[in-house]
Amino acid sequence: MRIGVVNGPNLNLLGIREPEIYGRGTLADLEAYVKAYAGPADVEIRFSQWNSEGGVIDELHALRLWADGVIINPAAFTHYSYAVRDAILGISLPTVEVHLSDINKREPFRRISVTEDACIAQIMGLGFDSYIRAIDTLIAHCGGRPSSEKSSASELMQ
Repeated sequence: MRIGVVNGPNLNLLGIREPEIYGRGTLADLEAYVKAYAGPADVEIRFSQWNSEGGVIDELHALRLWADGVIINPAAFTHYSYAVRDAILGISLPTVEVHLSDINKREPFRRISVTEDACIAQIMGLGFDSYIRAIDTLIAHCGGRPSSEKSSASELMQ
């Protein structure tokens, strides 16, 4: 199974930005943690991080040719980006929205997710384990198998 992990703006500052909220682990730590979990489950992970809305959208579009599912932490785009929401819907891949913190316990504007209804699940407040739970959700959703044949299309991505 192949899962694309798309991280939105400012996640490159993990470990530096508001560690009391997001923890002291870096984005590289997160990637290593997720890959260590995914490997034994026979799940291939492709990570990306974008500080621009267009980058997130382009990555989602590219993943439609490679991935069986997507984990997205849209970060601030969660709260207002209908373009990211439409890209999630447009790629027709099961997608799980994740957040390190519990957005429902944060500032009022953070409690709004315009992307949630485009996803099969929303997982938050578990730190790095939000991503682990998302992997398990996608494996269960796909029955542990790829959701479609992408082998020929994935060769174009190499």
